[in-house]
Amino acid sequence: MKTLNIGVIGVGGRGNLAHFTHLPEKNCQIIAGADIDDEQLKKFTTRFGKDVFITKNYKELLQKKDIDAVFITTPDFLHEEQCIAALKAGKAVYLEKPMAITIEGCDKILETAYETKSKLFLGHNMRHFASIKKMKELIDSGIIGEVQVCWCRHFIDYGGDAYFRDWHSERKNTTGLLLQKGAHDIDVIHWIMGSYTKTVVGMGMLSVYNKCKRRAPGTKGSTDWDKRRYPPLTQDGFSPVIDVEDHNMIMMQLSNGKQASYLQCHYTPDAERNYTFIGTEGRIENVGDHGNCEIHVWTKRGSRQKPDIIYYLRDSTDFHGGSDIEIVNTFIDFIRYNTKTNTSPVAARYAVATGYMGHKSMRNASKAFDIPQISEKLIEYFENGQKT
Repeated sequence: MKTLNIGVIGVGGRGNLAHFTHLPEKNCQIIAGADIDDEQLKKFTTRFGKDVFITKNYKELLQKKDIDAVFITTPDFLHEEQCIAALKAGKAVYLEKPMAITIEGCDKILETAYETKSKLFLGHNMRHFASIKKMKELIDSGIIGEVQVCWCRHFIDYGGDAYFRDWHSERKNTTGLLLQKGAHDIDVIHWIMGSYTKTVVGMGMLSVYNKCKRRAPGTKGSTDWDKRRYPPLTQDGFSPVIDVEDHNMIMMQLSNGKQASYLQCHYTPDAERNYTFIGTEGRIENVGDHGNCEIHVWTKRGSRQKPDIIYYLRDSTDFHGGSDIEIVNTFIDFIRYNTKTNTSPVAARYAVATGYMGHKSMRNASKAFDIPQISEKLIEYFENGQKT
């Protein structure tokens, strides 16, 4: 078997995902990394050895003929440019979510992948969460009849640490956190409900972090997660520029006639991502989304405190419940064997498009906006597994 050589663009943060591919005994290895941060490159060299190629210019990495595939795990606003360059260089691409920060950016990526026939894979790892897969399995089985509606609420206790102390806090870098963070949940809703959003209405505000103490412009903020940092109004060191909403709400009309809503809040003291799916014959809800969690099912009238069925999930204690390892392995198999994936570049584009138009709605007096569609040729190409 030919050795698969991997490059990593953005070696810190989510770049650690790529580490799961470094298995020389299985003919898969990381041979190059690009990052603008000297400290991250130093750590990368320590991890993969002095012979690993490192550079501050990702274009130099893409010029290496011996690299077969790249992970792009840089900040969101860089995805479009870097992904298009990698596809044009003939590399298979693992692109961390969100695909891009605009609909136009997503569509350019899809068109480039179609034209170059370079393989494109999107890192929507929540489709690999045990809880999400179990809910989809149950709904597909018909246990709650025909699903009609979904509610998802996402309480983000670390929002003040992760999103309001660095580049995430500015619209120019993310469009907004409904798109940036919510792309996961919108994608899950689309996947389980079996349809993409047709029309979206949004509401949201910057209501807390605009009142918090900022650090001086030009100084670096700390994004370490510290549970002692609460409540937000008693803390300091936040980004000099904050213009994204800290709570977001959207309502979605799906193309198949079903409906859904999504709520996201970044200043809550607790962490919870909770989906409720209601069908013609019952309801399903998750309690916890990864690690040790439960799926509750009601098929008879009665108390919410007494589900008719409880499924206990005891999946991996690895980060993200083992979904990161699983999705990376799926990417490698996709490159090597053209295996079917449960993630989709088209679905990733519609998740971004829904978030983008949701932000547009909330910033325009909650006017309803339709989601721009993509061509049938692109849908057919990607849904057929990018086979030529």
